[in-house]
Amino acid sequence: MSRFVSLTASFTSLPALSIFLPAVSAGPSPGSRRHPTAQRVMTVAATYWVFTYVAGNIRLATYLQIPHIANVGEVSIFCMSVIAASLGFLWFNAYPASMMMGDVGALSLGGAIGTVAVLCKQELALVLAGGVFVAEAASTIIQRYYFKSTGKRFFLMAPLHHHFELKGIPETVVVIRFWIASIVCALVALSTLKLR
Repeated sequence: MSRFVSLTASFTSLPALSIFLPAVSAGPSPGSRRHPTAQRVMTVAATYWVFTYVAGNIRLATYLQIPHIANVGEVSIFCMSVIAASLGFLWFNAYPASMMMGDVGALSLGGAIGTVAVLCKQELALVLAGGVFVAEAASTIIQRYYFKSTGKRFFLMAPLHHHFELKGIPETVVVIRFWIASIVCALVALSTLKLR
């Protein structure tokens, strides 16, 4: 019941920004923890900003031998908007977090990035660019099926970043290391532009 009350209070305090839930208590509640999704979305959006710009520019598309898609360069403006929104969120999500991204925000950003990948015809590069997302989803799938088949847990907790936190690695270190891994994945995805 208290969780419902805190969520209701959060929605009423920010009606226009209902995808961001402000922290209600200063204790170890979910609102006081950093949400690593925003940093990863920002790096994937930056990768697709380049992909959409290149696919929309006929000279660059011809030089890099990727299909030119008319007017997809306009989607790069949307990608920059996602990056700017993520930066604005991270301003308030710096440790200790004063806001937390809810499922509505995280899932809609993921859907938006997936849509951009389809629009610029770079769907397979999303697996590379979002490598950390893939690892987190795979850890949850592995945990579930391993537990159902053996009755034991493969990880201490899924998704993967919680496993590292329970191993004793501080949360801020886990977040920064996942951000670094996200940047490396984005650079690997960008390198596929010239490897074709």
